[in-house]
Amino acid sequence: MPALTTTSDGFQLHGAPLRIISGALHYFRVHPDQWPDRLHKARLMGLNTVETYIPWNLHQPTPDTLVLDGLLDLPRFLRLAAAEGLHVILRPGPFICAEWDGGGLPHWLTADPANADIRLRSSDPRFTDAVDRYLDLLLPPLLPHMAASGGPVIAVQVENEYGAYGDDTAYLKHLEQSLRGRGVEELLFTCDQADPTHLANGSLPGVLTTATFGSRIDGSLERLRAHQPEGPLMCAEFWIGWFDHWGGPHHGRDAADAAADLDRLLAAGASVNIYMFHGGTNFGFTNGANHHHTYAPTITSYDYDAPLTESGDPGPKYHAFREVIARHAPVPDDPAPAPAPKLPPTTVELTRRAPLLPLAGRPVHSTATDTPLSADDLGLRAGYVLYRTTVPSVPTEGTGLLHFTGGVGDRAQVFLDGAPAGVLERERQEETLPVHVPRPGAVLDVLVENMGRVNYGPRIGARKGLLGPVTFDGTPLRGWDVHPLPLDAVPDEKEIPFTPAATPTCAEPAFHHGTFDVLTPADTFLALPGWTKGQAWINGFHLGRYWNRGPQRTLYVPAPVLRSGSNDLVLLELHATTTPRAHLTDTPDLGHRES
Repeated sequence: MPALTTTSDGFQLHGAPLRIISGALHYFRVHPDQWPDRLHKARLMGLNTVETYIPWNLHQPTPDTLVLDGLLDLPRFLRLAAAEGLHVILRPGPFICAEWDGGGLPHWLTADPANADIRLRSSDPRFTDAVDRYLDLLLPPLLPHMAASGGPVIAVQVENEYGAYGDDTAYLKHLEQSLRGRGVEELLFTCDQADPTHLANGSLPGVLTTATFGSRIDGSLERLRAHQPEGPLMCAEFWIGWFDHWGGPHHGRDAADAAADLDRLLAAGASVNIYMFHGGTNFGFTNGANHHHTYAPTITSYDYDAPLTESGDPGPKYHAFREVIARHAPVPDDPAPAPAPKLPPTTVELTRRAPLLPLAGRPVHSTATDTPLSADDLGLRAGYVLYRTTVPSVPTEGTGLLHFTGGVGDRAQVFLDGAPAGVLERERQEETLPVHVPRPGAVLDVLVENMGRVNYGPRIGARKGLLGPVTFDGTPLRGWDVHPLPLDAVPDEKEIPFTPAATPTCAEPAFHHGTFDVLTPADTFLALPGWTKGQAWINGFHLGRYWNRGPQRTLYVPAPVLRSGSNDLVLLELHATTTPRAHLTDTPDLGHRES
């Protein structure tokens, strides 16, 4: 029997009334050494519960593995939540959206040619069999943390906003049975946008329905009650901010406006999960992307304008929400937490570098087809692929047209004999590039960057890399050497032949290295004025992607990444830098805010 049960209008936990006042806190977006701090601050704001998604793609990077350590040590996160006196809501998907790479679905589901026509998020047995194998691995380590076993987990979600995607009730029923058959006794629920069609398509008989919305509180609750005449009213995602795309504005929401809507929700007797309480960071290659009319990748920061900022400091919403919650439920007497100390401003000189293109490892050679291998064919979830061939013949004037059939996934830098020739971007729907070829037999390099897999809608599972044949003035280019560059770990000194930088500027893709000293580690923010686009690592920890396109201008550096004494900064700059310096600042810059 589940510990959390429902009445005609509310919840009971072990028979006692419970109003769920929860906040979203994704363990996989927060450095694990900071989990206790974030959970403590959740309780101090007045939350009695935290909610988290579970990213299938990271926990099961290959079909026969399960990763539960470091940033993915979910059992430890659950133990820490219990120690803080918080309940936990788990949302294992399998699809999570979350502006997360691929919506959490593993890339290998669609990379296998045998699964080219697999129907994701459906009762297609190829998909449900993969889900079941994942749950076979995932659930045994989690069952001791369920409330039935004395743990903090009081509820588990079935799928995620499924009504916006499909109406395969048999699929939802399969997920329910898969969870129950593997020992999950806790309350199950679905969540969908507060739209009658979405609620109807995404609900399951006998399973609690919850809704997601950020405003129009009365109307949203009325639609939920019309769909579900009895049972607790719960907003499973109360959107209090928003996420950002590269090249777009930095989104925000007025704290007083969000607090007023939270007050309306609680005054109506509803339970709530604030999305997000603490957004965190899309470290490494984990950001997702949207693709409605055009492809739009999400930035590295997932600050979300949440009550707790990306660096874990209380923001205006933290104090406003704490005041609202105190009108409806007990709030700890402890004072609100103060901002964490920051590292003093520091300048880092990047004095050594190594060009990227000569470092390409052993290639996969393809000659039998006009179509180069995609990143998915190579088994790459993320990172880069370098494609290399030659242009055998050249018009008299040397100018011709490169055509990339199907476009690129997602951004391609083109080089001829090592010289930059242009850039194509999926978000601009570009497929052709006029180039000047210096000689017959010139080496053509195409460096393709995966900018993040689509996390919402029918384009989930779209392939990366070169997506079709490449022609020059209509003639197919063949004989591609394809070099995978996953960069899932920063290459060390043995792999990168760093040499002293001869000039302060650089106009080719290259790794740059510098060191800096720290007396006492503290949070800081990496600012890169004069740099263009690339990746950043500190002490081997992958901070994520930077891009002067904005809106984000700094990368968050968690204090636990730093060490007392000497620290290493490595940048992979893809284009050019006008300076050999980087800066560690005490203030984040996420761009001009659009409320």
